[in-house]
Amino acid sequence: MSTNATSTVDTTEFAGKTAFVTGAASGIGLATAQRLGRGGAKVVVADYNKDGAEAAVAALKREGVEAAAVAVDVTDAASVEAAVDFAVKTFGGLDLAVNNAGISGESAPTGEYSVDNWDRVIATNLSGVFYGMRYQIPVMAAAGKGAIVNTASILGSVGFPNAVAYSSAKHGVVGLTKTAAMEYATQGIRINAVGPGFIETPLLKNMDEAAHDGLVSLHPAGRLGTGEEVAEVIAFLLSDRASFVMGSYHLVDGGYTAR
Repeated sequence: MSTNATSTVDTTEFAGKTAFVTGAASGIGLATAQRLGRGGAKVVVADYNKDGAEAAVAALKREGVEAAAVAVDVTDAASVEAAVDFAVKTFGGLDLAVNNAGISGESAPTGEYSVDNWDRVIATNLSGVFYGMRYQIPVMAAAGKGAIVNTASILGSVGFPNAVAYSSAKHGVVGLTKTAAMEYATQGIRINAVGPGFIETPLLKNMDEAAHDGLVSLHPAGRLGTGEEVAEVIAFLLSDRASFVMGSYHLVDGGYTAR
């Protein structure tokens, strides 16, 4: 599906604001970086894949977006701190942040799930979000304003066989979001989460046709979602239109959790 969002975007909505997006070289992160850039934001594309981040920045610049790339390993607190500092130094501040980087991990039942894979998924999908907020929040608090969106998943509200680490991490992201939102609501910082269903992203590129069709069948919409559809919800949550939305978890799942 192709969304025609670009034709209706308010190109001044995020004017004068700096956005920092992790996992922004592809998938939901890239779609979000593009959406925020089209809305007038200056965008820092942060990704473990520095070449991919630079390619994303080149594409953004061709659209007239001010953008910069930075390599980040979200499993390393010092790397995240340095990336946030890069954003502040490059564009003079930090107004919007999207903690989106994530991995899927192996597929195995809990009693057979490897400890190494557990550690890797939790470090990326849960600790990585905490590290992001840990260094984004002080910058925003000093300015007295800011908005953060964390990418959780439908698996932040339901289980899924053979995905114990991913589901546990995404449930944790929802808890992180709600806790931090309560702590900083009076300091001008709004923190929310999105819960995408299965989205057509590079994470699914190696899936065979039968498995792909099986995932489609779980969504009442009759299809998987697009990164652009998730990015629209993220953009709303970051915008002043969502000024009274705090600590919420928004499902973008084609009806998956309504079954």
